[in-house]
Amino acid sequence: MYPVSSQKKSWTFANESQLLAFRVEQNSKYIGEHDSECQDSDLEEFFLTPAEERLLLKQYEVYLFDFCRRFDPPMPKCVVGTAFHYFKRFYLNNTPMDYHPKEILATCVFVACKVEEFNVSISQFVNNIKGDRNKATDIVLSNELLLIGQLNYYLTIHNPFRPIEGFLIDIKTRSNMQNPDRLRPHIESFIDSTYYTDACLLHTPSQIGLAAVLHAASREQENLDSYVTDLLFVSARDKLPSLIDAVRKIRIMVKQYQQPDRDKVKAIEKKLDKCRNQANNPDSELYNERLRRMYCDADYLPAGGCLFSYC
Repeated sequence: MYPVSSQKKSWTFANESQLLAFRVEQNSKYIGEHDSECQDSDLEEFFLTPAEERLLLKQYEVYLFDFCRRFDPPMPKCVVGTAFHYFKRFYLNNTPMDYHPKEILATCVFVACKVEEFNVSISQFVNNIKGDRNKATDIVLSNELLLIGQLNYYLTIHNPFRPIEGFLIDIKTRSNMQNPDRLRPHIESFIDSTYYTDACLLHTPSQIGLAAVLHAASREQENLDSYVTDLLFVSARDKLPSLIDAVRKIRIMVKQYQQPDRDKVKAIEKKLDKCRNQANNPDSELYNERLRRMYCDADYLPAGGCLFSYC
């Protein structure tokens, strides 16, 4: 249950300022460790700023959703929600300059498939990725333990889908609304929109679910205010003000979301190519050298020689 879960205890935060503080801290930490690479350039011109990192990650959240939407076989919505949780959590503890989001994105989805018991093999999984699939396999599998460790091994995610079903059943049973199932398309659209916000790091699944239901009702010219005040919270009116405030904040977050400017993102990606940690860049010589040291140590060589042909 969510009230006693690791999600509530370790991964639900008080406000957006707290999230910003985590992100700025990771950005500053990386710059402090790599400032010698800057040479004669100004630090802000060479490294990504926290605002640039946020814009970049917002674009990769769009890519993440599109990847899940096009996945074959069709992906359950709980896998999508869990993958977004993992992606957002990872970048509270890390900066895109250290780990490029294009590599972490696929790993988040792959681990989410496992946790939510959506049974796809690694070969099936990488068939959904364009480009070098052998390389994609190596990247996903090599980042899997990294991701799990950065999540502090807290992998169980409480998505809002179960609360939503509970609300719809309750509305059918106790309210006067006709055919509440007509709310579903608007609910699904609203939940999809929350993935591009920090709602899952700030609010409970039931709050997000109720915000989706109330949004859907308003789109259908229905009013559920009396259902919430007179039926849903009739025995817990003291909790009503905080719930109303949470629902309002979630709906504002969704309403205020803006798609990232693609031209700005392209400029940020070019900047990232120069300032990213080459030790974690699969295309860099430093990364390959690290692999050579890892796998070509004499103590670990198989009888026939090195595990890789280039050793």
